[in-house]
Amino acid sequence: MSNIGKIRKVFLGGNTSRGFYSFYYNNILPQEEANRIFIIKGGPGIGKSTFMKKIAAQMLMRGYDVEYLQCSSDNNSLDGIVIPEIKVALVDGTSPHIVDPVNPGAVDEIINLGKYWNVSKLEAAKSEIININKRTSRLFNISYSLLKEAKVAYDEWKSYIKEIIDSTRYNELLKTLEDNVFNTAGYNFESKPCYRHLFASAITPQGLKNYIDTLINAGMKSYAVEGEPGSGVKEMIAMIAQDAEKRGLSAELFHCPFEPEYIDMVIIKDINTVILNTSKPLHYNVQKVDGLRIEDRINLNVCIKGELINEYKEDMEDAKKRFYALIAKAIEHLYMAKTAHDAMERYYIPSMDFKKIDLERDGILDRILNYVK
Repeated sequence: MSNIGKIRKVFLGGNTSRGFYSFYYNNILPQEEANRIFIIKGGPGIGKSTFMKKIAAQMLMRGYDVEYLQCSSDNNSLDGIVIPEIKVALVDGTSPHIVDPVNPGAVDEIINLGKYWNVSKLEAAKSEIININKRTSRLFNISYSLLKEAKVAYDEWKSYIKEIIDSTRYNELLKTLEDNVFNTAGYNFESKPCYRHLFASAITPQGLKNYIDTLINAGMKSYAVEGEPGSGVKEMIAMIAQDAEKRGLSAELFHCPFEPEYIDMVIIKDINTVILNTSKPLHYNVQKVDGLRIEDRINLNVCIKGELINEYKEDMEDAKKRFYALIAKAIEHLYMAKTAHDAMERYYIPSMDFKKIDLERDGILDRILNYVK
């Protein structure tokens, strides 16, 4: 290979209204297909993310595409990398996204970077480390409580709209979208379809972040669905995903960073098509994608019976304000949690033998390259 590989960025875990929500268990690589999944263990500031970034850089230089599993608690860190072509992954297996071997030795393998720290130095900082851990945990819990409160306000906001939706008009728009998406798709029952659950965006200490420009491109057929909360945007996207499954088409299902039980975007890989939520407040900005042309933009606000919305207009506006205020406060506490967590690194970084970690990384890279045909 001579060309530089491409980077694709996703999240497998997120800070949501249901706390930290993880798709790590079975969405890294299928165990049956994976050649190797390296699970990295160790403390904060010991170089897990750097370890993976440097291996990713080497594989990209060799022309291999790499998927970055972004960290929802630190935009500058990685929780993992996947090299799809050779079916190899490295993942941070520490809290909160604890990953342990499923098939030890056969597929999964632990890399223990903790063997390169100076135990005496860390023992000397025992009380400081414990206190920082307690503070970090408390701040994350406060943030999750605020996100849970925001969900109550959001549900109230949705309820005012949901009650006044014209279901006949909604179903007409759904049928039109289904016809447009699947008009030339047919059915595929010859090969087993692959479904993968991820996040394309996350609520982070720096606010709502997504890397949609690494996931979709101008060559895809793209459909945008938008509307007020409660208008059925996420439900419509989920129904398209279900239709794809019935047809035996492989798809990636990207969940809402706030309500992880809902789907915000689906990429149907077999027909090179994306259907995504472009609604505020937690929306995808398709303008980030160079040359992307939206085939159709479905605005579900046309299904709202306008004459009925005024009765509870003030209450709805109040719920909306509470939602935004609580989201902002939750993000503020995520930032405080990150700051507290970063303070732990002052004890771990001086305790590490990074030269030995470099040698370990070189050895792992050599082993990964053995899977290159």
